[in-house]
Amino acid sequence: MTRHDDHSNENRFATIAVGATETETHPHRGGTNDVVPPIHLSTTFEWASGANANDHDYSRESNPTRAVLEEQLARLEGGEHGLAFASGMAAISTTMLALVPPGGRIVSSDSVYSGTEKLLTELAAGHFDIDVDFVDARDPENVAAAVDSDTDLIWVETPSNPLIRLYDVRAIADVADDHDALFGVDSTFASPYFQAPLDLGADVVVHSTTKYLNGHSDSIGGTVIVDDEEVFERFAFAQRVGLGNMLSPFDCYLVARGVKTLPARMEHHEENAMAVARFLESHERVDRVYYPGLESHPQHDLASEQMFGYSGMLSFEFDGTPTELEAVIEGLEVFTPGASLGGVESLVEVPSLMIPDEFSRGKATAEIPETLVRVSVGLEDAEDLRDDFRTALP
Repeated sequence: MTRHDDHSNENRFATIAVGATETETHPHRGGTNDVVPPIHLSTTFEWASGANANDHDYSRESNPTRAVLEEQLARLEGGEHGLAFASGMAAISTTMLALVPPGGRIVSSDSVYSGTEKLLTELAAGHFDIDVDFVDARDPENVAAAVDSDTDLIWVETPSNPLIRLYDVRAIADVADDHDALFGVDSTFASPYFQAPLDLGADVVVHSTTKYLNGHSDSIGGTVIVDDEEVFERFAFAQRVGLGNMLSPFDCYLVARGVKTLPARMEHHEENAMAVARFLESHERVDRVYYPGLESHPQHDLASEQMFGYSGMLSFEFDGTPTELEAVIEGLEVFTPGASLGGVESLVEVPSLMIPDEFSRGKATAEIPETLVRVSVGLEDAEDLRDDFRTALP
């Protein structure tokens, strides 16, 4: 499935991704005709006034390399403003702290990344006295029932990590509008290529650029994209002054380089993920496969409606004991056991085995099966990926 919309921009998605980003405000060639935007490592820039004034004076507040990336990311999402942060969690925590006051209220989907859960339960609720309510947001009516006039932010992660649950962005956006609440979406698993939450009514879109946007497992980063000018100014202040959570120039370069191949990579990720998902679904030692591209996924219709494709992330439940599952993981040769996702290489993670402290802690969020395996399907040959599971599964 090919991304074809253009968000009413002059250029379509693939053209923007490759680098059609030069503007009057942030020319990336700088008079030297660079095809690749240069890395500006300087922390400070010579001061000038009047006609000679610079766009940048101090790199924490503004840097030419970061400005180019932020503009490009905003255009990819169809947003007005983009900001690049030091990590995905920096982007998420800035969202919470910039938009929700101490003593405020957040309604969140109950299937979220464990780091987000800890941020909400331990920092937001525990330190800032923010009321956090987790709900099964697969039914928008559950969100509507939880949101009230005191709610500052509705937060969902779709598709979610690691249960691959989907949430109806347009329906939840209507709930947010009804209660004058802001609505944020972590769209990391989909990438901007396969999902456009702002077009569906979200106010804020967050990505861990560490994942698909960079795509090569060599840079940690995050981004926030918004339309509203006032909301953007709150984020910009938090990024540049309040928290200082900006992405370094070299990491900005790495993400911008990765973005150039995002469309081609996402098409290949999806093709391989579908092949692996269909194989696993047919295997007798697999209880259930969670992949939005499969008709067996309970929200397949929603995925087909609000996404442009199904991305490269899936999970499955192994039919066996944790000890047997550990042997399966150890028997894999192409898939690497490890954290993170969205890179060119295929990775597997078993939360109960690899992050036992987080898995066993008391959770306010959705239960994760003990034999759940999260799979980030990379760009290797699809038959090799299937053969790897075929050999490792008993």
